[in-house]
This record gives sequence, structure tokens and C-alpha cells, in this order.
Amino acid sequence: MKLKRILLIIISLFLIPVICFSAEVTSGKKLPEYGWEKELVSSLNLTQSTFDHWIQGGENTLAWQLNVNTRFENEQGNYNWANTGKIAYGKSKVGDAESRKTADEIKLETVLTYKLSLYVNPYVAFKGETQFTTGYAYTDTSKRAISDFFDPAYFTQSLGLGYSPGKEFKTRLGFALKETFTDNYPIPYADDPDTPEIEKTKVEAGMDLVVEFKKKLAENILFSSKLDSFSNLKRFDTIDVNWDNLFSAKVSKIISANYNFTLLYDKDLSKKRQIKQILALTLTLSFL
Repeated sequence: MKLKRILLIIISLFLIPVICFSAEVTSGKKLPEYGWEKELVSSLNLTQSTFDHWIQGGENTLAWQLNVNTRFENEQGNYNWANTGKIAYGKSKVGDAESRKTADEIKLETVLTYKLSLYVNPYVAFKGETQFTTGYAYTDTSKRAISDFFDPAYFTQSLGLGYSPGKEFKTRLGFALKETFTDNYPIPYADDPDTPEIEKTKVEAGMDLVVEFKKKLAENILFSSKLDSFSNLKRFDTIDVNWDNLFSAKVSKIISANYNFTLLYDKDLSKKRQIKQILALTLTLSFL
């Protein structure tokens, strides 16, 4: 419960920039040249099919997924405060089988950069990651719980130098501490297999490298990519990699598309890279 309270406090801290931005707007004062910028990319995808005495066969299907990506950034003359969040959750149900998760992700990050020069500046950053609900590993006849809310949860604090030649491209490198918290599922997330005890918390010191690219390809097309890596400096193959890419397009009045490609590598979890792809295409036709 104590760890869950910590997460709620962290989430509340991310609401501060939203409140500050709203206060500036509702006050009626003209925003200065420097100030808050906001960005929201969201999608809700729903698929449903029902069959009743359908001779050709078919399975009743219901699938849905919600994706939300936000950014609140305060640009000032001597500092920059950037806050980002990503939420994804979805489920699918086929036939008489119980519903299963197709997406479950919470990511929050805040970065404070102090401007000393035009391109290279010191920064401090904090980021956290967990999920909403229980995750299961399925077989043909059973299922086994392997994760849950705040189990595991990852937090990383870093301090270093950032390079930003423009708004489209940013990168930073710094010394970092990464904490992994678990409760009921310490293996393989936090436990050290080389010790007889089962550890529920893991703390690693190392280097954190983040590369971000965001470009509005057209008025209705947005592409963003973020490479997030952490190394505890033990060996090259122990580098944790999270590469997240999002392509959002409003193709026309009746067609919109979102494509998310994520590549993960964490040797503690799997010796193989993990890939997740989500393509959501929406077609809307109206005849009135």
C-alpha cells in the first residue's frame, strides 16, 4: 500500500503543469512569448461482431483499445520544463473465451533543463512506468498471473547534459539510478538469481541515454520517436532498450490511422528482443 501511495503522489506531480497551464488561460492574461505548450494525441478503437445462427460460421468478437499521449512543456528564457505521459489500455474477447488484455501501459516523465548555452545544457529527469491491471501468461487450459498494478514498477532518476539543436530533435546523457519495485512477482523483474534470497526491490546505478525525434510531416500527420536506454555498465549486452514510435495521421475526412511500433530489450526478462505493433485504421462513412 505504501508503494501505491508513492505512485499516486508521483501522478499528482504530473498534474501540476496541467493546472498551471489552465490557470494562465482562465486568468485572461496574454501569454508571454515564453510559456506553456500542450499536445494531445489520442485514439479509441472499437471492433465488434455478432453471429446468430450464421451458417457460414464465425465467432462473436469484441475488441477495444484506448491510447493517450500527452505533452505539457514550459519554455522560459533560462529553463525548460517538459512533462510527457503515455497511457494505453485495451482488451479483446473472442467467442466464449474470457477477455484478454491487448495493451496495458502507464509512462510518466518530467525533465527540467537549465539553459547555460545555446545547444548543450544540464538537466535533471525523473520517469516512472507501470501498468493498470493483472497480466497473465496463457496456455490452452490455464492461465497464470505474472504482473499487476505497480508490480513491477520502474523509476529512473538521472542527471547530466542534454543537446537540443531544435524542437524536432533532443538527446540527453546522464548518470542515473534505476529502481524496480515488485510485490507478488519478484521473479524475473527484481530478484537476483545469484543470491539465495528473493529480492522484491532492485536498485541499479548506471548511464541513461534518451534520444527524441518529433516532426509534423504535414498539417494532419505527426510522427514521434523516442529511444530510451539504460546501462548498469557491467556488460554491453545488459543495456535495457525501449524504442517507441508513433505515427498518427488524419488522412481525410473519413480516414484516420495510428501506428505504434515498440521494441524492447531487457536481458533480465528475456534474451530475445520484444516487439509490439499496433495498427488502428478508422473509416467513417455517413449518408444523410
